[in-house]
Amino acid sequence: MRPIRRILVAVKDPGAIALPAVAKAARIALACGAHLELFHALKASIWANNPTAYETALQDLHHTQRQDFVQRLDRIAARLRLHGIKVSTAVEYDYPASDAIVRRAQEISADLIVAGRSNNGRLARLTDWELLRKSPMPVLLVKRSGPYRHPNVLAAVDPCHAHAKPGELDAEILNVAEQLTQALKGKLHAVHAYAPIVMGSAAVSVNDAVASRLEGIASADARSEFERLLAASSIPQQHRYLVGDFPAKAINAVARRVHAQIVVMGGLSRSGLERLIIGNTAEKLMDELPCDILVIKPGDFPCRVPAHSSGPRLRTSAG
Repeated sequence: MRPIRRILVAVKDPGAIALPAVAKAARIALACGAHLELFHALKASIWANNPTAYETALQDLHHTQRQDFVQRLDRIAARLRLHGIKVSTAVEYDYPASDAIVRRAQEISADLIVAGRSNNGRLARLTDWELLRKSPMPVLLVKRSGPYRHPNVLAAVDPCHAHAKPGELDAEILNVAEQLTQALKGKLHAVHAYAPIVMGSAAVSVNDAVASRLEGIASADARSEFERLLAASSIPQQHRYLVGDFPAKAINAVARRVHAQIVVMGGLSRSGLERLIIGNTAEKLMDELPCDILVIKPGDFPCRVPAHSSGPRLRTSAG
């Protein structure tokens, strides 16, 4: 990941009293000297059978609604500028929200997208999931309201490349995790979970000594690859966790053990039923982890978001 120079934060409710995603994005922007954009996507709420006849009225309605949200974002931006943060705002009629966020992030060449985790219904949570699934750039999903104060950052890597995960993704996960840790003056940890050996029907003929030896070989191989990956890293030995368990369970356990505020992990994409899905580990952890999640994609991840919205796309932006 290149240095964080431009951050897009998706503001779901500009009128909310607490905006943890904005606060955390601002903290990162200040620490990295990055430009912050506050973005809100509007969905057209009124459709006319004869749009020509109602064009003027609809344009007036859209203008009034858009200006209302621009003013709300501008009030937030004004408070952030008092802290020396470079902030702009943008409001667009675009749909669906996940696509709108990715499109805007690409337009401004954002290095990072920050969005708050929604707990308000299945549809809102689906938007979060679709954003993680579709975005080619890193997405920080904010789940907790507490500020970043010297946070513990946990990098979840897989040097054994289970599930055919691209090898270079681990290096990118470490790169991003180190960059955030240094910027926020935190502490970096790393975890590698290797799945335990599961015996099939032949297990009845395998005695305990053989099974123990197989587990030992798997552990040694995993440790060798883990240490090889971290050879050039400054992560101390006491912050390196090798766990013989299924990834989702192991990452969750280590995150709780070290009181991680951010878990950095890879999003593994694969095709199936003509849709792109993110890795099973990330899917399970999105709900289970007690902290924020930063999902990284491979460098060659294709953007599956159309360049243009199928609906009206009216824009207001302010620097």
